Amino acid sequence: MLATSEETTTHSVSNSASLEMAEHPLKRWFDFILASIALVVSLPLWLIIGSAIKIEDGGPILFSQKRWGKDKKPISVYKFRTMVVDADKKFGSVQAQENDPRITRVGKLLRATSLDEMPQLLNIWRGEMSWVGPRALPINEVQIKEENGYLSDEAIPSFDLRCKVRPGLTGMAQVYAPRDVPRRHKFRYDLIYIQNQSMSLDLKLIALSFWITFRGRWENRGRKF
Repeated sequence: MLATSEETTTHSVSNSASLEMAEHPLKRWFDFILASIALVVSLPLWLIIGSAIKIEDGGPILFSQKRWGKDKKPISVYKFRTMVVDADKKFGSVQAQENDPRITRVGKLLRATSLDEMPQLLNIWRGEMSWVGPRALPINEVQIKEENGYLSDEAIPSFDLRCKVRPGLTGMAQVYAPRDVPRRHKFRYDLIYIQNQSMSLDLKLIALSFWITFRGRWENRGRKF
């Protein structure tokens, strides 16, 4: 079941941490081989997307951001830029919202299809990320739907547990959780994934992610598929 109480999920994971935190044996090899193929196959898309971003406003093509990696080690993640130049400096690191004025025209298409995440194939190839896992969260990004005002990532229950595995390009929370719910709700999905890691689950989530990309529904605030 996907719906479960935060206390039950956290307690269950804590009691079986040594077993459940281990990745399935083929995960790293699968990540490396698929990322290598994807990097080669997607090269024409990199050129097309890069040109479109440059033509629209002449700004940088890529955007770099520090995010939480495994064991809470910061990693540098690159994305195709979807917001106006220097958005973080001008507005701060604030979660994107519906009809966000910072997002460019090209950026709207990239975010709807999640093609802005394509440079993270390099993070997967290097072993910093996986194809499937908890989202690589921007470090202490200001959330727009928190119930108790601003809270640091580390103040959210279960944050330490979700950082015991490599973050993923896609994952259970990314696919199933409504986009604007508070982090603690999304973390429940992450813990369910950690408890049930398997090659078959990874393949299912990757397939669903491609379907959502094909339909351009990653920015949908409700059900994505």
